[in-house]
Amino acid sequence: MMAPMSDTLDQNSGRAVRDLADDHVLRLAELDPVLAGELGHTDGQDRLPDLSPAGQDAIDALDRDTLDRLAALTGDSAPTDPDERRCARLLSERLRTGLDVSASGEHLRQVQELFGPVQGVRLAFTLMPVATEQDWANVAGRMSRVPQAMREYRETLAEGDRRGLHAAPRQVRRVADQIDEWVRDAGGRGWFASFAENATTENATGGDAPVSGAVRAELDAAAPQATGALAELRDWLRTDYLPRTEGTPDGVGAERYRLASRFWNGADIDTDDVYAWGWSEFRRLREEMAAEAERVKPGATAAEAMAYLDTHGDVVAGAEVARKRLQAMMDDTIADLGSTHFDLAEPIRRVEARLAPAGSAAAPYYTPPTLDFSRPGRTWLPMTPDDRYPMWDLISTWYHEGVPGHHLQMAQWAYRSAELSSYQANVGSVSANLEGWALYAELLMDELGYHTDPGSRMGYLNGQMLRAVRVVIDIGMHLSLPIPDDSPVGAGLRWTPELGREFFGRHVGGGDALADSELLRYLGGPGQAIGYKLGERAWLTGRNAARRAHAGRGEEFDLKAWHMTALSQGSLGLDDLVGELAAI
Repeated sequence: MMAPMSDTLDQNSGRAVRDLADDHVLRLAELDPVLAGELGHTDGQDRLPDLSPAGQDAIDALDRDTLDRLAALTGDSAPTDPDERRCARLLSERLRTGLDVSASGEHLRQVQELFGPVQGVRLAFTLMPVATEQDWANVAGRMSRVPQAMREYRETLAEGDRRGLHAAPRQVRRVADQIDEWVRDAGGRGWFASFAENATTENATGGDAPVSGAVRAELDAAAPQATGALAELRDWLRTDYLPRTEGTPDGVGAERYRLASRFWNGADIDTDDVYAWGWSEFRRLREEMAAEAERVKPGATAAEAMAYLDTHGDVVAGAEVARKRLQAMMDDTIADLGSTHFDLAEPIRRVEARLAPAGSAAAPYYTPPTLDFSRPGRTWLPMTPDDRYPMWDLISTWYHEGVPGHHLQMAQWAYRSAELSSYQANVGSVSANLEGWALYAELLMDELGYHTDPGSRMGYLNGQMLRAVRVVIDIGMHLSLPIPDDSPVGAGLRWTPELGREFFGRHVGGGDALADSELLRYLGGPGQAIGYKLGERAWLTGRNAARRAHAGRGEEFDLKAWHMTALSQGSLGLDDLVGELAAI
């Protein structure tokens, strides 16, 4: 790993801001070895980040130092170079928002099944390289540090307790149950033991060979220690921490929601306006789903049509078979669109479909490639209890998670990271930009007529409805807003988690497990779920504005060129996204 650059940056280099951003990432990677691995760095892969309050203090100090250096570089004026200007805006907004979130103490009560530190620790192992004996030695070293990381995490929550900052009981119970799933995995030996069982290395002939006895012994010693640390954390959460959270509300209120929304979306939003817009999207999609249901099964409601597709449509038996179908679908989409609607470099054309490890959330997800593409982008399919996979609800989801969704955007950022900065290409990513592009990608595939399989367009509309319901429920529950009189659930009442769960279950297909997981997600990550529709709206607004501008100049609008330029700008918050897209 490179050492951080000196305090003096060459203001005449033409990319002084991007150099500063790269330097910030290198220094941050020193503090966070998991991030270093995500970026493709090789040093420190046997370590874990400091999850104690001191670890956050070190990140805050780095953020303040980078902001001071940025101010010295730019003064009161924005850089004239577009890439420099975008990088300066992003770096300033992201670091200032991060410091505000830290000052509020949110990290001292971070207990959530998707976005929590303990979940990040486990995810780190699934992204580690495991092709050589040294890779497996790194795995063993990192596993041996899990107990220390869990103690540091407990220290952070204890400090929150001392300050009166607690997670909601609902989140604590879920995370304790989630950890219990990991502990009980592999017949009670734990998830880490299951992961370590895969320890082989690539031999000279291209096959697999067992690791040496020394590394095997390290893995066999570290795995039960890591599992034991998880069990201790689970028990502490249930017996010590949970009683202390009694009375903590599920909703976070206006001020915490404002800060969280800024973090996830890169913008301050008008919650009343977005809430009303979310309802209008819900009503529009409800009508479209009713019409689509009639085509799937005449006389059926949307819920009945989706239930019908779960059993009578294209249903794949077996997780591995489903994984292969999804892999083939992404490969075919790249072949179809890779030169017509996009201009994809060769490294971007590789993306993997994988099965999510046990104890993951119910929804599929994506992990980006390293900046050097030594690890490709990957989509992850959670396995279902009955090992059956209705494709009607997965096709549009894989357009979102894989191609042309998350993978094309984040892989293009990685491909351009040398011209941009590693901050713009990865570390400074804004959730609403990412999720907005991925939802736009779903819409694009609908515009291009790709929903030819029976029911697949119902899956697309169901995904759109999911994101509209997220807007309504997320804002409504956290701010305890009134429910409109024409609502089919809770009319005239104020939102509660129970009403949110009922509303979701009635209008979104996917089953009880998804509904339960989604509710916990909204309550545990306020402001994140609204970014899908807000981001999609921003991408569409920017595209339409660019199209109008070209027409006004008498020019033809080149959608392929627009896509590639838009995807090459790096991360942007919603404050800047529409303007940048409109100018293409």
